[in-house]
Amino acid sequence: MGTLVHIASYVASPYSGYVYPNETVLPWGVLIVIYPYITGLVAGAFIVSSLYHTFRLENFKPVARLALISAFAFLCFAPMTLLSHLGHPERALEAIWTAHWTSAFAAFGYVAGFYAVLLMLEIWFAFRADIVAMAQSAAGWRRRLYRVLTLGSYDVSERALRYDHKWATALAALGIPAAAGLHGYVGFVFGSLKSREWWSSDLMPIIFLLSAVVSGVAALVVIYVVSSMVRKTKLDQKCMRGLAWVMWGFLIVTVVVEGLEYVEMFYRRLEGIDVIEQLITGPIWAGLTIQALCSVIPLVILSGLLAWRTQGRTLTFWMSFSAVLMMVAVLAMRWNVVIGGQELSKTARGFLTFYPPLWGREGVVWALSLFASSFVWLWFLVRLLPPWERAETAEANPETSGVVDGVPAWESARVSEEGA
Repeated sequence: MGTLVHIASYVASPYSGYVYPNETVLPWGVLIVIYPYITGLVAGAFIVSSLYHTFRLENFKPVARLALISAFAFLCFAPMTLLSHLGHPERALEAIWTAHWTSAFAAFGYVAGFYAVLLMLEIWFAFRADIVAMAQSAAGWRRRLYRVLTLGSYDVSERALRYDHKWATALAALGIPAAAGLHGYVGFVFGSLKSREWWSSDLMPIIFLLSAVVSGVAALVVIYVVSSMVRKTKLDQKCMRGLAWVMWGFLIVTVVVEGLEYVEMFYRRLEGIDVIEQLITGPIWAGLTIQALCSVIPLVILSGLLAWRTQGRTLTFWMSFSAVLMMVAVLAMRWNVVIGGQELSKTARGFLTFYPPLWGREGVVWALSLFASSFVWLWFLVRLLPPWERAETAEANPETSGVVDGVPAWESARVSEEGA
């Protein structure tokens, strides 16, 4: 009886039409919305790190290693949303032991696993000098942990540091297509589903990838600003302007490409376009409005900041404000894609309205808890491996810290290599 009343409420809606009882439950909820969102933060943060380690753009030096740590922290929690969504998460390994290559989901384990190994290796080479220093200066359990992390390598000579830098640079270069593949795959999963008119688009992987970089850079801006406030250190203005250019560039390309998708969709008038029009003006109009406003407003603000060469606190405030709006815009985009595609019935004759539960395994509270846990994990990693230009332990033992005249060993090695 309850199901019949539920269906009747949909039929009574001006956008409902006709739906079958098996369509009253959306299999992909809030956790599947959060999953591509977190993986997007991974890709965006890693791209910023590679701008320094690979392309030698000095503006991004203050956040290069922070971006690496952030990417790893987010990567650790991206699979947690999927595992929590599964009824039996212990069965997830079956997709790896018994690979089925015709399934895009089965390939994710290999894509994410490869990227995770690559990211851990790059972090180890980038932080090895600091790890050695802290293994010699720390005490208690931290000393034992750092000794394990050294993997038995205590050589911090100039030659060894140049070797570390070469490997970090090579891994950063390899990580760029790997990061693109990691999140482009998520867009491919949706774009390749022909059964849903709202998902089936050749531009879906590109839009997911571009928006991932936008959200990742925006998250990194917020992390950099907040961490500087906590540490009571000044923000590097060149770095902030560099991040502003990256945010502005990727945002404008994302807006243009997504706009082209809508133009192409309505210009070609493909089969089912009438239903999509009703979907846009019906169930997901609020999400699309939030996405549009939170994209256009930061675009205008960033254009003004860059045109007027704004500096100081004004630049910091408006960049932080724009970054938060951009993160909300990308989250709304993920919601519109994942939930919006399921609100359109399989028969294309009716629509559903999804109301996310507050509690439970698929609830909003649990999804936000997983998302917040990634930032808690990031805080722990930053305490374990300080990503700043000079590690905290350098002041305690400068002779073995890998810091010479205030310059970190990894940085002096890079300078020496360029000079050679």
